[in-house]
Amino acid sequence: MDDVKCIIRTSNSKPGPGDAGRTGSWRVERPVIDHQKCTPAKRQKSSCYLCWLYCPDGVISKELEPKIDLEYCKGCGICAQECPTGAIEMVEESSLIEEEKRSHAKN
Repeated sequence: MDDVKCIIRTSNSKPGPGDAGRTGSWRVERPVIDHQKCTPAKRQKSSCYLCWLYCPDGVISKELEPKIDLEYCKGCGICAQECPTGAIEMVEESSLIEEEKRSHAKN
């Protein structure tokens, strides 16, 4: 029997913000994290991070209080679907934009 050699190749690339660039606010829905329900934030230790793992654009930080980079988020909702505690809610983008405008006007 001949010796068979296998070559293992690994990628040198790292996940990062969406390849298509900044998405701004063209999304229909935006993910909002409730840190009271989020496992890492609630327990204050590294755990879960399914949202980070499944985000196709790599825009969720792997921190004790995960953050979503909304400049690159496409609003696909996979993070919300994968969250086992229901800590991520998809909220209509237009309602949040109006709310942010009112908030900035008061300041």
